Amino acid sequence: EWLPPLDTVQAAGADAARLMGLRMRVIAEELRAVGIDANCAPVADIAGQGTHPFLRNRCYGTDAETVARVGRAVADGLLAGGVLPVVKHLPGHGRATLDTHHELPVVTASREELAATDFAPFPARPALPMAMTAHIIFAAYDAARPATQSPGMIRVIRDQIGFRGLLLTDDLNMQALSGDLASRTRASMAAGCDIALHCKGDMDEMLMVAGEASDMRPDTLARAKAALARRRAPDPVDIAGLEADLRGLMAARDDG
Repeated sequence: EWLPPLDTVQAAGADAARLMGLRMRVIAEELRAVGIDANCAPVADIAGQGTHPFLRNRCYGTDAETVARVGRAVADGLLAGGVLPVVKHLPGHGRATLDTHHELPVVTASREELAATDFAPFPARPALPMAMTAHIIFAAYDAARPATQSPGMIRVIRDQIGFRGLLLTDDLNMQALSGDLASRTRASMAAGCDIALHCKGDMDEMLMVAGEASDMRPDTLARAKAALARRRAPDPVDIAGLEADLRGLMAARDDG
């Protein structure tokens, strides 16, 4: 029932952050009702003219300031509803012109360009508990390995962008990555990711990934505990009132 985020943000104009925050507070209530207390949002990727369609309409804007502002509202809406946000896709997915479910994109932008654009929305959220990587090669840093499996790019995420929380890989079943699941998992863990994310639901594959990921390192365990400590009971809320506010904002948008 929800319109795609980019369509919503662009239509909402000055009300975009408020509208998306309300929307995520309602979604958080729905998630908690079925026992889910984490969500892979906000999307802090910047939509560009070449952004692949699989991602573009899931973005919150075409510039770093808008993406950061709306992303913060999305995260706050989830946290207020007792749901932990997972910001994605570090260090930025917007320049990918290929679908990482099937192919490996290579970004050739300079370090200066990346710092000014793709990386810029993320420092606004240093306190978020969890984040997800991008299966993209950033040639200015590592021309051979995607960020998920690149020690150099993980250092950029930690030291330059400044993310200190629990770092998940994007889904290891995506075909941007080469090799079998065992080698994909080993490479991602060796690069410095904390959690190997497997989304297919195949038990044999899950066991393989879990075995290769092995026990948490002490630093990973500390970040995991810190993330889990951010879980809390939802703030009291009048969901019917929030939904009425959302309808009002959407109606104002339609009238405009």
